Amino acid sequence: MFRNEKLEIKVGLFTGIGLGLMFLFAFFISDSYLWGEGYSVNIFFDYVNGITESAPIRLAGVNVGEVENIGIIYDENLKKTSVQVKLWIHKGIRISEDSMARINTLGLLGEQYLEISPGSSSVFVADGGEIAGKNPVNVGQQMEKMGDFVGIIRRVLEKLDKGEGTLGKLINDDQLYDNLADISDRLERGEGTLGKLLVEDDVYDDLKSFASDIKAHPWKLIHKTKTSDKKMVEEDKALGGGSNFGR
Repeated sequence: MFRNEKLEIKVGLFTGIGLGLMFLFAFFISDSYLWGEGYSVNIFFDYVNGITESAPIRLAGVNVGEVENIGIIYDENLKKTSVQVKLWIHKGIRISEDSMARINTLGLLGEQYLEISPGSSSVFVADGGEIAGKNPVNVGQQMEKMGDFVGIIRRVLEKLDKGEGTLGKLINDDQLYDNLADISDRLERGEGTLGKLLVEDDVYDDLKSFASDIKAHPWKLIHKTKTSDKKMVEEDKALGGGSNFGR
């Protein structure tokens, strides 16, 4: 009986020591800021997508601290509710005032962390300072917008099915289709001005010759020869006009 009590005491002590060592090990590998030196930085978001306290902070991909506190405040100047995220940054890490913070997701398990993209300013954030934060994508809002877009597409398809609008009539109205087919047939047979232009080679050759002549002698478009001026005067006299052309 006495031996059993000693054995139980030894087992209890061993278990307690083991648990204590495991706690200390987990505490130190977590980079806890409670005993470390550093400073605080504030970021304000409209939406934080569920990031929690103790989430890691990375500057250019390197761990530099963790989220110390998350709180909801009302901004009197902006007249809106915001989320204040307080960061704990390790001592010796300098963050430019024009840096940008984003909430990202790490790995397949969806672990969230705060990523800080370094700025170019030579002025660095002091203890209790603030940097800008970019709101993460709100998946719920994006799904709502997608639903609205799908609704618009559905209404357009319903109108097309009912034959409303130009495209709806083109799809559903056989008469309009027949008219377009008739026009196409007439063009193919060379009927009408456009049909002749498309089918008859003589019209094409004349236009091509005219274009080549104008390209070679562009002055013909703006200059009148003496012969043409004399001809115009003679025609004007024959008509009994008193034109002063050419004087």
